[in-house]
Amino acid sequence: MTLPLPAVPEIEPDAPEVLELPAEGTDPTGEVLDLAAEGGAEAAEAGEAAKPQVARWFAVQVASSCEKKVKATLEQRAVTLGVSNRILEIEIPQTPGVKLKKDGSRQSIEEKVFPGYVLVRMVLDEDTMMAVRSTPNVINFVGQEERRATGKARGHIRPRPLSRQEVDRIFKRAAEKKPVLKVDLTEGDQILVTAGPFKDFQGEVIEVSGERSKLKALLSIFGRETPVELEFSQISKQS
Repeated sequence: MTLPLPAVPEIEPDAPEVLELPAEGTDPTGEVLDLAAEGGAEAAEAGEAAKPQVARWFAVQVASSCEKKVKATLEQRAVTLGVSNRILEIEIPQTPGVKLKKDGSRQSIEEKVFPGYVLVRMVLDEDTMMAVRSTPNVINFVGQEERRATGKARGHIRPRPLSRQEVDRIFKRAAEKKPVLKVDLTEGDQILVTAGPFKDFQGEVIEVSGERSKLKALLSIFGRETPVELEFSQISKQS
C-alpha cells in the first residue's frame, strides 16, 4: 500500500529590496540643498576675482623743489615693496624754458607746470597708498578730507582720481606751451639794454612781468628818467 506524499507548501520568493536614492538637490540626510544659490555665490566670487583693477591718475603734493627726488624714490620703493605692477607711471609735467643768466647767456631749463605736485598713475589700494604716503618728502594725496567726528584735528584725506578731462588738459598744456624765458631780476636791479632802439642805455628795473617775458625799466633819455618796456631778450643784468 502506497502512502500519499505530504503537500509541499508554496514559498513565495522574497520581494526585492527597493533602495530609494536621494532626490536631486538633497544630501543623503534628506536636507534640501539650494544648488542655484550655491552656484550663484560661486559665480559671484569668480566674477569678483576676475573684475579688472583700473589704474587712474592721482595728484600727490610734495615738498617744494622735491618733485624729482620723490619721483626717483617712489619708483625704487614700488619695486622694493612689490607694487610696481600697480604703481605704473610717475610724471612731473614740464614745459621747455630758457633762463637768462647774469652774463647775458641763456640756459635751457624745464619749467614745471604744477610746482609742488607729482602725478601718479596707479591702482589704488592699501598697499599702493602706503607706498606713496610713506615716501620721504610726500605731503599727501590731493583729495577729499573726511572730517573727524570730534576734535579739531584734520581728518583723513581720501585720494580723488583725476578726470580724463583734467589729465588731457595737463599733458596738453605741457606738450603745447611755448618755451618761457625766465630772468633772475627783481625791482631795483641795474640793467644794460643789449638790443633794440635803446641799445647801450643803462637803467633800473621798476617792474618784472615773468608771464609776458617783459620788464619795465627807468632809462635816462635826454637827461630824464623815462619808463620803457623791454623784453628779457633785450637786456642783461649788471652786477
